Amino acid sequence: MPPINKRGLAILAAITESTIYGLNHTIAKSVMPLYIKPFGFIFLRVTSAAILFWLISLWFPKEKVAISDWPRLFAAAVFGMVLNMLLFFKGLSLSTPINSSVIVTITPILVLLLSSYLLREKITFLKVSGIFLGLSGALMLVLFSAEARQDAPNIPLGNLMFMINAFSFGIYLILVKPLASKYHAITLMKWLFLCAVIVNFPLTFSEFREIEWMELPGDVIWSIVFVLLGTTFSTYLLSIFAIKHLSPSTLSSFIYLQPLIAIIFAVIIGADQLNALKISAGLLVFTGVYLVTKKKTEVRSN
Repeated sequence: MPPINKRGLAILAAITESTIYGLNHTIAKSVMPLYIKPFGFIFLRVTSAAILFWLISLWFPKEKVAISDWPRLFAAAVFGMVLNMLLFFKGLSLSTPINSSVIVTITPILVLLLSSYLLREKITFLKVSGIFLGLSGALMLVLFSAEARQDAPNIPLGNLMFMINAFSFGIYLILVKPLASKYHAITLMKWLFLCAVIVNFPLTFSEFREIEWMELPGDVIWSIVFVLLGTTFSTYLLSIFAIKHLSPSTLSSFIYLQPLIAIIFAVIIGADQLNALKISAGLLVFTGVYLVTKKKTEVRSN
């Protein structure tokens, strides 16, 4: 029997993760804020994930987290399961699925900047050009997408939250990489989400209590199930597996799939629409992230 190509499986996991996230932009938006407010949704997400991971951990070997790793683990939880989630869902309740899917693609650029600062990775002129173009595209959406609509009451503020969310997730990827190499994925997830429940509780529980469960339509319940099992439980597990075998920069590059999937899905079901601004901003972002990763790909192939 041929050996399992773990890098290939990691790439497949990253593709699956991005596909789920791409669908999530529209599916989560359909629930908020009419049926569940964003912070209440986050409480539901992190609590459900924590329960699932702790139950599953009963069938896996028990690992003890070293005392020296707790500060990094707690910081990873704050950036990956608190700030990241709160800002994304709050932003999504204020803005649109296409805006969110385009803006989050600046994550690889931010990961590159953070890697340069923390890991002393060299930044070339090509990468600087890519950073400038990518951020320009994101800022176009933040500054000029002012067309408020009933389900998107404050698009500029929502878009700004997406940018901060992307920065937060980039920090999470860098923080969690050493931990993923040291501990089993289930061990990490159960502790990360437990920390997230504790930190999120005072910020999110009041909105969770406002959910009127008996009034939720069937399609909304299915959307909630997708977000809990797909966007939360599955994606974070897939991400931890992928980052064991891929660098943070490589893993973050798979986020480029999100806008393609999100835009096609949102337009097909009528949840959003394209316009000249979104197309122009998207082209700037895609060109920027291509330039940021192009040189790195060439170096690896030599």
